[in-house]
Amino acid sequence: MDALTQPLRDEHTLDPAALAALADALAQSTDYRVLRRLIPRSPYTPAAGQEVRTGILLDTETTGLDHAKDEIIELGMVKFDYTPEGRIVGVRDTFSAFNEPSAPITAEVTALTGITNEVVAGQKFDDAAVTAFAESGVITIAHNSSFDRRFVERHWPVFEHKAWGCSMSEIDWRKHGFAGAQLGYLLNGAGFFHQAHRAVDDCHALLEVLASELPTTGSTALALLLETARKPTMRVWAEQTAFELKDSLKRRGYRWNDGSDGRPKSWFRDVDETALDDEIAFLRTEIYMQNVEPTVQRLTAFTRFSGRI
Repeated sequence: MDALTQPLRDEHTLDPAALAALADALAQSTDYRVLRRLIPRSPYTPAAGQEVRTGILLDTETTGLDHAKDEIIELGMVKFDYTPEGRIVGVRDTFSAFNEPSAPITAEVTALTGITNEVVAGQKFDDAAVTAFAESGVITIAHNSSFDRRFVERHWPVFEHKAWGCSMSEIDWRKHGFAGAQLGYLLNGAGFFHQAHRAVDDCHALLEVLASELPTTGSTALALLLETARKPTMRVWAEQTAFELKDSLKRRGYRWNDGSDGRPKSWFRDVDETALDDEIAFLRTEIYMQNVEPTVQRLTAFTRFSGRI
């Protein structure tokens, strides 16, 4: 019996090397796709003279969606090095911690996160440790930065002054052959599966997603994310528009802000700098029917996704 069929004899005596060979053989066929269990990378030591930059992958679990009043109950981070071309070199360190909130965790939050009141009982974030871990990163990346950034910068000022990237919104995953932007879809597309229990597990999953090569570009997902994050965008506010024009604004890609966060109670849209003139022309001709000057904000990786903007 050869090495490829040997593993099938007895499920209690499976040979890992033979299983790996079997998986490799299946992967060569267009009739099969192989998913491998995600094993987190072990920390590495940078080689002397190697040019690398350091990034932070971050994930939070919270008691709700409102960053102004809800609390973080779990924080996970993975510190990693990457080359200037956007190839991941290795993991520097990991961080994982719980925090007991001021009010009991609801059953709905437990069902969503798996975190119970017993898990967080007596736990408290070490603010100095969080700051020390994050301060060496030149960019912080989350898989929904508009959510995570607002929570963490409220608690730890170190995140207010960092460049941020969003792996969910700053890559058009469907354009690059993925089924959607959910982390589980992306991980499967990269050839892995995992059974996430902690926020840091999702950070390890995101690391492998960003390390994967996009078939459409030949470069890594991280390289594309960094390229997008470096580009300024323009936030255009369509204030005081007629109610009956809301569908036109939605079709154009505008989102509604209810004003509860201190920003205008208004429709807004983020566009590339090169598209700003077209966007203003749209508002003048289709929405206001006059030569208005809408409020425009210039956003960069240092201000994008922040609750302060």
